[in-house]
Amino acid sequence: MLALLCFVASPVQAQQEKPNILLILVDDLKPNLGVYGDEHAISPNIDELANSGMRFDQAYCNQAVCVSSRYNLILGSRSTSTGLYNFGKEFRDVIPDAVTMPQYFRSAGYTAESMGKVFHIGHGNTNDEASWSIPHWKEKVIEYVDPESTQGQLTREEAYFENTPMYIKDTPPNHELPRGAAWESPDVTDEAYADGRVARHAIDRLRYHKSHDDQPFFMAVGFARPHLPFSVPKKYWDLYDPETLPLADYEKSPENAPEFAMKHGGEINQFFPIPTQQQLFEKDLQRKLVHGYYASLSYMDAQVGKVLRELERLELDENTIVVLWGDHGWHLGDHGIWTKHTNYEQANRIPIIFRAPGVTSPNGSTKQFAETVDIFPTLAALAGLDRPDVPQPIDGTNLVPSLKDGGKIIKDHAYHAFNRGGYLGEAIRTDRYRMVRWTHMRDKNKAVEYELYDYLDDPQETRNIAADQAAIVKELEAKLDQYPKAIGLP
Repeated sequence: MLALLCFVASPVQAQQEKPNILLILVDDLKPNLGVYGDEHAISPNIDELANSGMRFDQAYCNQAVCVSSRYNLILGSRSTSTGLYNFGKEFRDVIPDAVTMPQYFRSAGYTAESMGKVFHIGHGNTNDEASWSIPHWKEKVIEYVDPESTQGQLTREEAYFENTPMYIKDTPPNHELPRGAAWESPDVTDEAYADGRVARHAIDRLRYHKSHDDQPFFMAVGFARPHLPFSVPKKYWDLYDPETLPLADYEKSPENAPEFAMKHGGEINQFFPIPTQQQLFEKDLQRKLVHGYYASLSYMDAQVGKVLRELERLELDENTIVVLWGDHGWHLGDHGIWTKHTNYEQANRIPIIFRAPGVTSPNGSTKQFAETVDIFPTLAALAGLDRPDVPQPIDGTNLVPSLKDGGKIIKDHAYHAFNRGGYLGEAIRTDRYRMVRWTHMRDKNKAVEYELYDYLDDPQETRNIAADQAAIVKELEAKLDQYPKAIGLP
């Protein structure tokens, strides 16, 4: 099975009982959570999880786009190591014999299963059936209950996420399909939407494993909200007074930033009533979108809570490692940007939370930098397995020392990338700075451009100071040059 048996995970030491693994993946989740200091967020269940384990306060994705970020997680490889920057290319087309994280645990005697959004299925990408012991339990990402939200037709984003053929005879191209609503709030049960059904299925599977404990489990549970559309039951909208929710203070491009580094429109334009020819939205629309994001976050949090409470009720929590991960951040109007797909802070900072019995302690937090690619080798180490030796590069760092002691610092920066306007922007984020080096991916004659932001003096990224701070750019570029050359650069 795709070289799986050739890369058997060998235990570092004999274990009497292997820990289960519950990996919770959340789409578009930035650290707007109570436990991360957000005074507005109502997220009691994730807060409780974090307070029972270790919270990474400086965690970053490796690329702020769904498909690539999930490949980063499941392969343990950065996009710069695989060239998997965009939608429409399967990872096995690039690395046919890759051994994914669930495959690696299967080779060590685990049963591996997934439900909800784990791999990005849509936009030309599909699931990887070889990763799982049983068939993946798929659910919707784009979903509506109110018929007025779709005008009774297939919408653009539904078509993308269902991989609906767009160019066959008598089928309109995607841009000719109607836009779906950006939000809806019907008075329905949690299971009227996908995340409620995913939680129910996860609970059913936990009960199954409790009564069939012959193998440890690796369970990946993927929640869709707060991804657009903000379609969640009314009771979660009612948790918030929209007049009290924060709107972005700074809605301009950073001074002196390359124009191609900015994002205008994009995904947000696939929904109504978003104006497609207007970069800055009216305050009432901004408030509605921010309200929808928080309502969706609270709905998702409630579903996470159901799963975690069942894990505890079944007394599986004492031998189950729980990891919660947001696939990337989300712009909520800062710089005039909505959604993700940039190299800026709001698109790249994420929550990462570990609870590992016998390793983490309650109320733990750390300033240790963490990246998405670190999760694979860290989970392997927590399970008593060797660092994965597999066909694809394992770019991550084993973070177990920081899980045991939050003051233990292993690395002093994070590395991420995004490609825009024909350029690849490679970024180094330290405690104080982010430096981005933009190199054109086809034309060697185009000048390399730089961005530098000082988060001590300018946390909102209002001014690119690269031209004024050549010594700092040089210092951070030296860190960047320690990494292998990014695939796709000339």
